[in-house]
Amino acid sequence: MTKKSANLALISNKTFEATKVVNINHYDISSALQTTLEFNKLIANFSQKIESLVSHNAYVYTNPEFGLEIKNGVVTKHACSYALKIDNQQLGELKLMRHQKFAVADLELLETLLCCLIYPLKNATLYHQALKMAHTDPLTQTKNRAAFDDDINREISLAMRHSRSLSMIFLDIDEFKYINDQHGHECGDVALSSIAKWIKECLRAGDSVYRFGGEEFVILLSETDLVGAEVVAERIRSAIEDHILAYNMQPIHITASLGVGELRANDTADRLVKRTDDAMYKAKKSGRNQVVVAI
Repeated sequence: MTKKSANLALISNKTFEATKVVNINHYDISSALQTTLEFNKLIANFSQKIESLVSHNAYVYTNPEFGLEIKNGVVTKHACSYALKIDNQQLGELKLMRHQKFAVADLELLETLLCCLIYPLKNATLYHQALKMAHTDPLTQTKNRAAFDDDINREISLAMRHSRSLSMIFLDIDEFKYINDQHGHECGDVALSSIAKWIKECLRAGDSVYRFGGEEFVILLSETDLVGAEVVAERIRSAIEDHILAYNMQPIHITASLGVGELRANDTADRLVKRTDDAMYKAKKSGRNQVVVAI
């Protein structure tokens, strides 16, 4: 184990094997950590189990791969941070905080205890990587239809429970068949991946974009009402129109038609989807390259 001046440590296979038999209490910790594959529960369980051994007032776990920042407790003056890694696989960083300075003995014990966390954390990482792959469209690197089906009911439930707005945008690329027929499917793939990128650039970190099928995309906007969603839709439409796709030295102008809908009281996922999808088809029938709001 390598401890740097900022209490930054790398936990390796060798370290884990050398320390896993130090104390029988470690087996109790390891067993408790095998009960979940969710990062927030895993870190919370670890914090709870080591509290009597290395007291702390708060923790922060970050994992850039999954966009995680899990916090609990009150931020204090003194802290120690550990970058967790095994088999060259990054597992995130854990920071513990408390009012009094961590003694050398505390840090040494903590580093031993962290070895109990490594393999459960690796298992959680592998699980979420597999889940991410199963819910990601490989061409556009957006979420796929399966992910949308999983997410929509949860988002509706959260919005209704907390009385928050939830809006949806349906986007269809105009005359996409012509692009495929005229320039080939490889060009169509470039167009799809490019449009996905342009959509993402118009969204907030908490918004979600899905490839719904073929040349259709769906965007979920949490805590966004109909007016706000229309603004986002127009921003996306304009961004697509303003870009020129160059393929085989040929400029290709692409536009999209968008429908916008907002969650209503007693709405179901099917009703919201149909209302928003109908608005998108109205945009296409009205001349394409425009945004239509579901009334």
